[in-house]
Amino acid sequence: MNILNILNEIEKVDEDIYDRLSPRRRVMKDFYNVGRKISMAALPLALSSMFTKAYGQSGTRSVNDVLNFALTLEYLEYHFYNHTVVGKDPASSVKDVTFNFPSTAALQAITTIRDHEKAHVDFLKAVLGSAARPELAYTNFDFRAGGTYNADNSYNSGGTFADVYTNYATFLKVATAFEDTGVRAYKGQAGFLKGNQVVLTAALQIHAVEARHASHLRQMAAGAGLTIKPWITYTANGNDTGVAPADAVYAGEQNTTQANVPITNIAAGVTQAAAAESFDEPLATANVVTIANLFLKPAFRL
Repeated sequence: MNILNILNEIEKVDEDIYDRLSPRRRVMKDFYNVGRKISMAALPLALSSMFTKAYGQSGTRSVNDVLNFALTLEYLEYHFYNHTVVGKDPASSVKDVTFNFPSTAALQAITTIRDHEKAHVDFLKAVLGSAARPELAYTNFDFRAGGTYNADNSYNSGGTFADVYTNYATFLKVATAFEDTGVRAYKGQAGFLKGNQVVLTAALQIHAVEARHASHLRQMAAGAGLTIKPWITYTANGNDTGVAPADAVYAGEQNTTQANVPITNIAAGVTQAAAAESFDEPLATANVVTIANLFLKPAFRL
């Protein structure tokens, strides 16, 4: 097995292969050291392990796949907030947003978040160009999660969050779940972008803003009387919102081990709760798809 030939062939389609692995000399040194310890029969397994680490996950996704995935989530957030903001304009034709914001500042906060999400949508569309997925409209979404709709796309009845536009507390809970999903989703996709530093940097910039949105919405929810902190707090199943349908959003947030290092009691005062709350967890693609599809009408699901 000529390892150099294998790496050189891969380099023809991925010029960053050596940067993904490590400096070239170190790669060959690593192989030399591994070769002294394992048999030739085991070498293919070692190769597989090395390339899995190099590309972040056992599956592969192109940069465009990741960006279109992110674009779908940004469309979801933008249309959710935009419908709310437009619905509070007395001159608007949107009449199903009937809850009242407790203050002008609260409405302004949602307006600002809406504008951020629109900037994310437009940025991702510009980066993707002709590779961008077809544009998603508000009517492509089902923000009640299982509602029924009339022929003109107006809401009829039903859904897990049937009162999302009539109950301010429900609106905040759903908004918080969307932002917490976005934060974890961007983190889960970062490994696929390692070979493109420009795109990875931009994705991390969006990720940071989504985290700020999540924290602010949690503070708004606390101000509205909900028992919630600005960060995800420890619970047995990871979900600190008390909204059972959002369990999938928070699955794994109860984790207290990082890089095989137990965090509980790593220092004085680091309780199980503190250990879990000190680190945010990524969400895998499949988990995010399941969550997003709850709010997309069938023809537009991921």
